[in-house]
Amino acid sequence: MAKRGPKTLSANSTSIRQVRCAVYTRKSTDEGLDQAFNSLNAQREACAAYVASQIHEGWQLDPTLYDDGGYSGGTMERPALKRLLADVESGRIQVIVIYKIDRLTRALPDFARIVEVMDRHGASFVSVTQAFNTTTSMGRLTLNVLLSFAQFEREVTGERIRDKIAASKKKGMFMGGTVPLGYDVHERKLLINEEEAEIVRHIFTRHAELKSVRELADELEAEGILSVVGTFGADGCAEKRRSGLVWG
Repeated sequence: MAKRGPKTLSANSTSIRQVRCAVYTRKSTDEGLDQAFNSLNAQREACAAYVASQIHEGWQLDPTLYDDGGYSGGTMERPALKRLLADVESGRIQVIVIYKIDRLTRALPDFARIVEVMDRHGASFVSVTQAFNTTTSMGRLTLNVLLSFAQFEREVTGERIRDKIAASKKKGMFMGGTVPLGYDVHERKLLINEEEAEIVRHIFTRHAELKSVRELADELEAEGILSVVGTFGADGCAEKRRSGLVWG
């Protein structure tokens, strides 16, 4: 009887697409990073175990370390994250594996930008301690719902802030920015500056007579009437640097 040779993989087993996975870890402070087993190691170990559990899906762990120790999640200026996104764009990495979503980013706009990069190159990310996996249709649906609510929240917050500023201005409160000509600011209140108010009246009168903004500007410049620069003093009250304002 002929000797039986080694087993070969079936056609079905060889058809599994290989997926290269990268583990990304982050810690906001550098405290404890000098320890033999630190927070980054714990995150990587949990993520590596998850990748190993998905070997039947063709997942393979990339040995490259993408560790951002001592970097805040509120910014994209992280060296390891930049290298990781570059590898995603090159097609080297297909799945980003993280311990929790906030390890990837804590800023919703940055989160949307990261997801946009991954979508553009057919990549996705997985959070191993949360039921969130964008490699599945349900995970992607959850992501879209979360981003939609996040955008809605930002827009509502913006509307609320604009309404508050408008209401405050109606009450005569100064809400920041350049102090308008003709006014001074004291304890967030706009107070008429009589000297500058005379200049403002003159500008409006001459504009009505000339009916040309360019001619008015040339005339004011010739008369030495210049804009003032608003600044804030140490006490938080707005001040004006009057050196540039001359009333001829």
